[in-house]
Amino acid sequence: MTTTDLGLRVELLESRREIERLISCYAHAFDLHDVDLLRGIWHDDAQLRLGEPFGDFAGIDRIVKAAHLLWEQSPRMHHWMSNAVIDIDGDSATATTALDCFVTNVELGPTQVGGIYRDRFERRNGRWGIVERVFDLHYFTPVAGWKPAHGSETAPLSS
Repeated sequence: MTTTDLGLRVELLESRREIERLISCYAHAFDLHDVDLLRGIWHDDAQLRLGEPFGDFAGIDRIVKAAHLLWEQSPRMHHWMSNAVIDIDGDSATATTALDCFVTNVELGPTQVGGIYRDRFERRNGRWGIVERVFDLHYFTPVAGWKPAHGSETAPLSS
């Protein structure tokens, strides 16, 4: 193995780690209602295409506005992103990631959401960011009778 090969391998590993971080930061930003974290993962011209019943949004400002609307509908969110398959080609990458998300919806109550995210990423000026995130909804299912016995979510939702 030449130094160039090793350098390329290290670059791919670093890129993969940055992309994995973007995927995780998306989940944390929504779960923690962290607007700054949410803003920092996209490129300016990004698209978040959640489809029905959530909607599609272009540009960081519209994505953040959508987050506020989603937080109004489901103030408590817990995203689990897993099984990410990431393919990197230079300054572009794609990923397919499974989602399992538990929310407390103001109308439906505790609800389980699952599906697949299909992402496109680009490295621009040395920074990886999300260019497009498309969600394929598999289920949006209220969970009857779910009530936490302990923990921070035992308190009622604020109005």
